[in-house]
Amino acid sequence: MKSALRMALQYVLLFAASGVTLPFAGLWFREQGLSGAEIGALLAIPMLGRMVTGPLLAVWADGFRYRRTPIALLGLAMALGYGGAGLVQGFTAWAVCWFVGATAAAALIPLSDVMTLRVAKRDGFAFSLPRGCGSAAFVVANVTMGALLTRASADAVIIWIGTAALLISVTAWRVLPAEPVTDGRRVPGLERFKGLGRLVVDPIFMTAIFAVGAVQAAHAFYYGFSAIAWKAQGIPESVTGLLWAFSVLVEIGFMWVVEPWRRRVGIGPWLMLSIGAGAAVVRWTLMAFSPPLWALWPLQALHALSFAATYLAGVQIVERLSPPDSHTAAQTLGSVLSAGVLIGLATAASGPLYDAFGLKGYLAMAGLALTGGVVGLVLQARLAKA
Repeated sequence: MKSALRMALQYVLLFAASGVTLPFAGLWFREQGLSGAEIGALLAIPMLGRMVTGPLLAVWADGFRYRRTPIALLGLAMALGYGGAGLVQGFTAWAVCWFVGATAAAALIPLSDVMTLRVAKRDGFAFSLPRGCGSAAFVVANVTMGALLTRASADAVIIWIGTAALLISVTAWRVLPAEPVTDGRRVPGLERFKGLGRLVVDPIFMTAIFAVGAVQAAHAFYYGFSAIAWKAQGIPESVTGLLWAFSVLVEIGFMWVVEPWRRRVGIGPWLMLSIGAGAAVVRWTLMAFSPPLWALWPLQALHALSFAATYLAGVQIVERLSPPDSHTAAQTLGSVLSAGVLIGLATAASGPLYDAFGLKGYLAMAGLALTGGVVGLVLQARLAKA
């Protein structure tokens, strides 16, 4: 099997899981009788914990001979965590299990990105192609789970993501290429921590990942409460799945068509970040005013910019601003800030916002995206003068 197909399979399984957790985890917790604030806290705890778990797991992962080994182990931990959530009862037990599952799942993304970037550069294929296959799997998961939930209980959510996690572990063990962590000598743990520390104290790098992370974190309210809010508006789960699927189909088109074109013509990542931030501000502002179903479709199409353009710009910015021997640490730090600390805080705030203001909580997300866009513009201007 060609390396591009192997990495595509990794993303397919990874996003087949997140394609269910992102839109429907909140719905499953709601079925267990939890309030919006409790759901927001449960979802936010592992995100905030990534401030510690993210760097630790990155350093731990770089201690192996092959990159696929920690991926396989994290897939197993993900299965145990999410599967355990379906077997226990009570807020504390759910919080512990969800923390394990979500922490492992989040760590898999930067590890997969770094591995794919290296393999793509060596074997001559575009990073966005296997990553786009993951987005396609996200679509299938959205639609399939949305249809299942009209006939089955919300427990189907836990069964699905636990099974996907097990497949991630087996695939990493048996299918992913034997890509070494380093082409030279294996770096001792202390030296790996020093490389991480150099990035943390680099103000330009940290400001850049804050700008990207703020735009990405502005999706928190949508991830946690869109399915709940749409159900309250009378929109069935099957249509919710289609709405999410449509947004990701547009995202796939961006990754497979627009992104290769963007790189060919030389449009830089900083401009893409600004476009993504602007689209996010428009999207979340309009979502705050309970748009009818027909208007949700064009707003969902903006996901190609608010998420995909921002994500791909962030991957490229992080790669440019970090030394080659620190790419794993750099991508992990970017993921920790955007998919960890910032989105964790935004998710924790989203629960009380939804309880108090309903869909008007989206306005806070618009403000967060605007902040990221402005910081990105200021940093870009500073780098241009340097």
